[in-house]
Amino acid sequence: MKLDKTYWEERYQENRQGWDIGHISTPIKAYIDQLEDTSLKILIPGAGRGYEAQYLHQKGFNQTYVADIASQPLQHIREVCPGFPVDHLLETDFFKLKEERFDLILEQTFFCALDPQLRLGYVEKMYHMLNPGGILAGLLFDFPLTDSGPPFGGSIKEYQSLFQDKFKIHKLERAYNSITPRQGKELFFIFEK
Repeated sequence: MKLDKTYWEERYQENRQGWDIGHISTPIKAYIDQLEDTSLKILIPGAGRGYEAQYLHQKGFNQTYVADIASQPLQHIREVCPGFPVDHLLETDFFKLKEERFDLILEQTFFCALDPQLRLGYVEKMYHMLNPGGILAGLLFDFPLTDSGPPFGGSIKEYQSLFQDKFKIHKLERAYNSITPRQGKELFFIFEK
C-alpha cells in the first residue's frame, strides 16, 4: 500500500475518513483551552478537515498552520473558516516541509497514519521543526502495532523508545476524556524539545 497523495485524495473522494469525528477531539480541545499565549506559532500536520486549526483560529491563535498532503481537506478549511490565512494552509508532504520553526506542533491521528517505517523520520523532523523548548503534544493511538493500517497503532513502550532521546517526556498517559469510540485507545502526550 502506497500512502501517497493519490491514496489520501481517494480516501476523501470516496468519503472514507474513519478518523474524522466531525469536531475537535476532546483531549486536544482541553489542551488548547489551557493555552494562554496566542502568539504561539503552531503547526498541525496531516490535519485533515482541521477542526483543531479552526478552533485555534477562533480563539485568536493567528499563527496556526496546517499541513496536509491532500488538497480536499485544505479546501474544506477555506470554505468553513474563510478568515483562516490561505498562506497558512500548506499542501505538501510533511517530510518536504521547509525548515520553518514552530513553538507548538499538535498531533492528531497523523503519526499512526504514517507507514511505521517513517516513524524515526517523524521524530527527527519534529525535533528540527520545533524551536528550543518547543512542545509536541496531542494524541497517539494505543493498540497493538499492525500492518493493516492506517491507523497502524503503537504502544507507550514504543513511543518512549522513539522519542526519549530527543524530547523530555512530560506526559504520556491514557487519555481520560477520549470520545466513546476511542476510550482506552488514545494516549495524551506532551513532549518538550
